Amino acid sequence: MRSKSAEKIKLTSYEELFGTEESNVEGTYTTVPLSQLRPFKNHPFKVLDDEKMQETVESVIQHGIIQPGIVRPCSDGYEVVAGHRRGRACELAGKPDMPVIIRDLDDDAATVLMVDTNIQRENLLPSEKARAYKMKYEALKHQGSKGDKHTADAVGEKAGDSGRTVQRYIRLASLIDGLLELVDEGNIKMVAGERLSYLKEEEQELVLEAAPLPGCIAV
Repeated sequence: MRSKSAEKIKLTSYEELFGTEESNVEGTYTTVPLSQLRPFKNHPFKVLDDEKMQETVESVIQHGIIQPGIVRPCSDGYEVVAGHRRGRACELAGKPDMPVIIRDLDDDAATVLMVDTNIQRENLLPSEKARAYKMKYEALKHQGSKGDKHTADAVGEKAGDSGRTVQRYIRLASLIDGLLELVDEGNIKMVAGERLSYLKEEEQELVLEAAPLPGCIAV
């Protein structure tokens, strides 16, 4: 007779595991020393040592890494495509290595996979989505997607965002860091941030200097 706990066990598909529609995740499963792992270039998602990270660390200590990361070979090791938080958790847990799937991916395919495996995370900051959507948008354009609207719709499909919403986030990526930080903090509303993004960099600097703190720019 099966126990109640056994009845709750559900095999996880690769789509659920990696947050990608690819049902056939090809590659070589192995274990790689943490010293050989490199972060994805311009990785837009923050890896914070917060409460959730501590929960992940405790899980790693008790159970190890259940879901392997995805990496691709680079000149001095392996570039992490999916699994930055898991890698950090292994480091904090004192683990010397991490299980991964090594895949041969070009820059565009790696970018799309990197974004898709992170974009559904809870509590993403506007700056994270802005930079991630811009990276995926450009990658899809390189892969040959036709038309701006079609590409924007494709970019937001994974997270359930409309093409228009994606375009707004991409505009935010044109803000200088200081203004984008104010958007993250809620001191500048997203609509206002979108409008400010059309200003030249020096004009944005003037806005930043004049921005009321604490406060809210909601033009």
